[in-house]
Amino acid sequence: MTLTVTNLTKQYGNFTALNNFNYDFTPGVYGLLGPNGAGKSTLMNIITDNLKATSGEVTFDGKPTGEMGAEFRRLLGFMPQQQGIYPNFTLERFLYYMAALKGMKKEEAKEDINRLLKLVNLSDSGSKRLGGFSGGMKQRALVAQAMLGNPKIIILDEPTAGLDPKERIRIRNLVAEIAFEKIVIIATHVVSDIEFIAKEVLLLKQGEIIGSGQPHRLCEKITDKVFEITADENQLSEISGKFKVGNISRDEKNIYVRVISDNPPTDYDYKPCKPELEDLYLYYFD
Repeated sequence: MTLTVTNLTKQYGNFTALNNFNYDFTPGVYGLLGPNGAGKSTLMNIITDNLKATSGEVTFDGKPTGEMGAEFRRLLGFMPQQQGIYPNFTLERFLYYMAALKGMKKEEAKEDINRLLKLVNLSDSGSKRLGGFSGGMKQRALVAQAMLGNPKIIILDEPTAGLDPKERIRIRNLVAEIAFEKIVIIATHVVSDIEFIAKEVLLLKQGEIIGSGQPHRLCEKITDKVFEITADENQLSEISGKFKVGNISRDEKNIYVRVISDNPPTDYDYKPCKPELEDLYLYYFD
């Protein structure tokens, strides 16, 4: 099972949102990392046929997805970034409606909806109107609808936006569980969402892939570029002006500043650190 993106380009006048994008997605979790405007949502919307590419194509097991029509939509689960759901619908009615659009029979949908409501911790909210949901509850409802019908391809655009830490962990673990024999593509700004579950991470900048691979392999690219400086209050402003700062912590005696730099901060008391995915993000995108 392979989802192939070939020479995909999307232009808006003189602006290029996606530039000659090529990638093969096979079963597993893929994380898309990049700043706003990097092309993540554009890629997802083209794959799901919500947006037409200027050039290039998307194929599933060799078949152009645009020609597959309803056959491809049945294989697809999509959670958009915008919470465009019907405020007067109850959660259950919304999910039944989405199931009908996917061609699911009512009995099949009922069983699937009950299962998914438990998974996203909304079993007690099925009869409540979506207009009264918090932002986090709407996010979980959208995750549930993306998983209706056991799709082979699941695309999630910022799935944990607005969730508290407990719910974020719940969704992250759920994604890891369902990824077996599925292609799961996640766009997020929350690096921890994908650091431990992603098979591969794609770094996007100005519509192009600037790096891809297993998270730990990508982090190896910035070995010897991450340091912890032991500082005092008077040095903080100076350090922030010189380096990309990833984290600041303190104890009773000292302040510890994690920095990303091509060169060791030899003007300070420092030690090298093992790079993490968040350090990689700051190195390329801050």
